[in-house]
Amino acid sequence: MSVYDLSVTDALLTTTRSVRKRLDLKKPVSRDLIMRCIELSTQAPTGSNQQNWRWMVVTDDQKRRALADLYYKGAIEYLGNSADDGASSSDAPTSRVFDSARYLLDVLKDVPVHVIPCIEVDAAPTTNSVSYWASVMGSIMPAVWSFNLALRARGLGTVLTTLHLDYAKDVSDLLGIPDNVLQVGLLPVAYTVGTEFKLAKRVPLKNIVHFDTW
Repeated sequence: MSVYDLSVTDALLTTTRSVRKRLDLKKPVSRDLIMRCIELSTQAPTGSNQQNWRWMVVTDDQKRRALADLYYKGAIEYLGNSADDGASSSDAPTSRVFDSARYLLDVLKDVPVHVIPCIEVDAAPTTNSVSYWASVMGSIMPAVWSFNLALRARGLGTVLTTLHLDYAKDVSDLLGIPDNVLQVGLLPVAYTVGTEFKLAKRVPLKNIVHFDTW
């Protein structure tokens, strides 16, 4: 017996997509709505129950434009200057992702809300320890995904981007983020143009699941 309506739950889990081209750049998003989605995200697990996630919400026009400029600097190094980079790939889904990412470069400044999920640490870490970083990311990423799901359930969309992180110090200076608070991404948040989203094509489970031995 199911605790919840599985048709609804499964639809939410399987159609919460990375949204770029279908972000509504004109429709305003209320502060209360963002706060509610963040409130829901705080029910996600967090390491040792430290609850050390932090959320920077940016709605000021000038600051969003400045963020978009910093994002552009990081993104162009990754995506390349040529509009044809990646488009010649035989992998059509990958080509579409690159095209969508370039579109976001042009419109990021116009997306009504920028949300930067962060996590507070004891000091700016310098370790490369896998266990340390797994613990840090494990304490913030579940909340980020819960935030995505909460948005989707309310007709909004976003995409987790990380291309500004090479310029995280500039972003911290712009927004007054303390040195012991790590940014883990940037989520452009808006209502979606339409609410119907398809399932993504994924590799078969037999290719990725192993029981008892590899």
